[in-house]
Formats: sequence, structure tokens, C-alpha cells
Amino acid sequence: MQVDLFDFDLPEELIALRPAVPRDSARLLHIGATGQADHHVVSELPAFLGAGDVLVVNTTKVIPARLVGRRVRVGSAGGTDTGAKVELTLTERLGPVAWACMLKPARRVRAGDEILFDSGDDTTVAARVTARDGANAELEFDLEPDAMEPVLARIGAMPLPPYIAGKRAPDARDNDDYQTLFAAHAGAVAAPTAGLHFTPELVARLKDKGVKPVEVTLHVGPGTFLPVKVSDTASHVMHSEWGEVTQSAADAINAARAQGGRIVCVGTTALRLVESACPEAGRIAAFRGDTDIFITPGYQFRICDLLLTNFHLPRSTLFMLVSAFSGLSVMQAAYAEAVAKGYRFYSYGDACLLTRAGATQNEETGTENAGEI
Repeated sequence: MQVDLFDFDLPEELIALRPAVPRDSARLLHIGATGQADHHVVSELPAFLGAGDVLVVNTTKVIPARLVGRRVRVGSAGGTDTGAKVELTLTERLGPVAWACMLKPARRVRAGDEILFDSGDDTTVAARVTARDGANAELEFDLEPDAMEPVLARIGAMPLPPYIAGKRAPDARDNDDYQTLFAAHAGAVAAPTAGLHFTPELVARLKDKGVKPVEVTLHVGPGTFLPVKVSDTASHVMHSEWGEVTQSAADAINAARAQGGRIVCVGTTALRLVESACPEAGRIAAFRGDTDIFITPGYQFRICDLLLTNFHLPRSTLFMLVSAFSGLSVMQAAYAEAVAKGYRFYSYGDACLLTRAGATQNEETGTENAGEI
């Protein structure tokens, strides 16, 4: 499909720079089985779900992956060149103290250089560049393995998406704001942002209604922000991310499905993972490994019935995914409605609850009056 089909205009003032407070006060655009749009808030989510439904949540935890340091280079004459500022984002852990990263600006760094980071206590932490390929590099920190996490917490900052970081620097508020209620397993460099809308009170109300949360883990990588640069989706190479669906999670999802419950994915990350773990339609298996599933219109969904997700970038793989889920024309109309009504977009923005294309009205609502709040 032509990537131009997934383009749309977004006024810059609709890009959210802070989340709603409280989290579940964010607006919720509900797209029903016939494509109709209803306007709600996230705290009303229990009205759309019923006993026996499963809420699939991503337990990944964002690491403080954004680092700023100074390059150190020993010249051929023995002199030392110190001082070039380097920004980097850790993207994948390669070993106890070894990481893959993205550099900015990459031209200032080459293999063999050291990068020094201020640890905040008048000391520095050193990392040696072991390899570099364009903007990508590999680092090895001069640390004992058990010191990696506490040191990273001191020298790192939340890796806010470019559309936020380009307007303001990360601050102490982001340490909480950019972490979901479900965060437990460190490894993501971007938040599974649909999960940012949940509060303990909202989860309790869902449980009281008989909705069962089921935990999976997908470590969100920086590729989630990469633009699709080709003109046709068939030519796009999808990024890979590590995920896990435990046997107990798979059993819970399969049991709910067998009893007529719906599978409600919180975020595109949870959806991509569970769809990757389905060897056949309607049944999920335990899964552990990388997935590079690329979902575009025409994809036949195997397990997910409803999707709670934020509003995504134009021409992005995530807008392609939601267009596959609810229909391209439906999502084009929904996003136009969201823009007209002043919804807030992207990671800290509002949410939408989407119905899988082809779902019946009873499957979609779970209750008779969900659209009448």
C-alpha cells in the first residue's frame, strides 16, 4: 500500500507535552462496530467492558536511556582531545555492562573513543566505544555488573520521544509520568503509552466488574518513532523488539476466549506481541523472543477484539496498525474528528478505544448502554 494513504495534518498545538492529571481523566474517543465516534474519558472504560473480558497489559519498564557525555580521544601523538559533547540513547543491552546505542552527532565519535558521563557526585563514569556504524554504536562501561543499574539511574534521563524532547528537556516529573502503573521489567526505551492512562482506582473498578488483567512484556525499542521512509509499505523493514508471553498468561487468555470473553489489548505493543504469539486464529501460545511483525490493512487479526491506544504519528507503522484494526477510512475519519474536537496527540496525549473491523455490536460493547454514558 502507498504510505501516502496514512498521512494526515496535525496542528502542532495538539501535541501533548504533559499527561492529563489524574491519568484517567484523559479523553477517550470510542470507535464502535459501525465506525461511529463517541466522546468519553478514560475513567469511563469499565462501561465498555464486562465480566470475563481480559485486559492485556505490557509490564515493560522504561530505563533512563538518554545520556549526555563528553568524548575523550587519544591522538597519535599521545595528546588527549576532550570536550566534544555527545548525546546518546541506549537501545539494547548486549551484556552486563555493554550496550547498543544511537549517537548524536555520530560524526564526533569513532571506535576506540571514551565517553565520560557526570555522575552527579564530582566523579565521572567512563564508557568505551567498541564499534560504530553510522549513528549506531556499541559501548562498554567501566563498571562492575551490579553497579550498572544504580549508575544508570544517576547519569541517565527518561528518553522522551523526539516530538516532546524537541520542545523541552526531560525533568523529574517525567520519571513518574513516562512510566506506566504496570511497569515491572526494565528494558524499554519508550513507554507503552496506552498504559499511562491507568490508575490504581481504575484497575480496581475493572477488576470489580470481572475484567481480568493479564501481563505480558514487550520491551519497546526506538524503532517505534522511526518514520516510514519508503513510498510503499511492502518495502518497509520493520524494527524488532523482544517480548514474552508466559504460559500462565497464554492459558488465561485462551480460557477467557473459550468462555466467550473478549481480549482487550492495552496498546499496540501488547497487540503486536499477542498477535505474534498466535500459531492459529483464536489461540495464543507461550512466546519468548524477538518479533518484527508489521501489521497493515489486510492483516487478519487472530486474538485481539478491542484495542486501547493513543493517537499516533502520520505515516507511522502504528497508524497503519490501527487502520488495519478498525479500517483505514474509519481511522481517517476518527483522526479528523479528534483533530476537530481538540484531542491531545501522541505519548502524553488522549486515547481511543477501537473495535476490530467486523465485530458485531454485542461483541463490541459488552454492555447494552456503553455508548450512552
